[in-house]
Amino acid sequence: MREGIKLTPLAFVLKACVRAIAEFPLFASSLDASGQNLVFKKYVHLGFAADTPNGLVVPVIRDADRKDIYEIARDLAALSEKARTGRLTAAEMQGAVFTVSSLGGIGGTAFTPIINAPEVAILGVARASMKPVYDNGSFKPRLMLPFALSYDHRVIDGAAGVRFTTFLGEVLRDARALTEAIP
Repeated sequence: MREGIKLTPLAFVLKACVRAIAEFPLFASSLDASGQNLVFKKYVHLGFAADTPNGLVVPVIRDADRKDIYEIARDLAALSEKARTGRLTAAEMQGAVFTVSSLGGIGGTAFTPIINAPEVAILGVARASMKPVYDNGSFKPRLMLPFALSYDHRVIDGAAGVRFTTFLGEVLRDARALTEAIP
């Protein structure tokens, strides 16, 4: 905790997505209204699904690629509070290039997230749990985080999707690296 900022698992996932999008910029693109032209974004605004008493909303953390994990966590907490109290503005729910939907707080083991158009991909994250992993002749406990990536096949093919999730998994394995300053 720094400056009273609580680092949640979702903050780590969002920061890891920033790194993955930097590596795979196609995931921060969109199709124009005609569906004929691909628009590449030069910014990384991340949406995150927030469960509220009035249903699901998707607040947007602006310029997540320019923020360290603590700034992302601060924005996440502030926007989540505004969502729960019904004080989000329309502008605070627009402009995302990629969204993360996390069911970790309420449970579940897997789900298929639906893409928020005009975005071309969305990450669904379920609840992490300790699982035995066979490593070097014995089973060792390891924290496993199930996630699923949905993407628009008009823009992203299966191989690119697997490369993105493989990279994302590698980034999440070293959570300490996510707390470092912006490169």
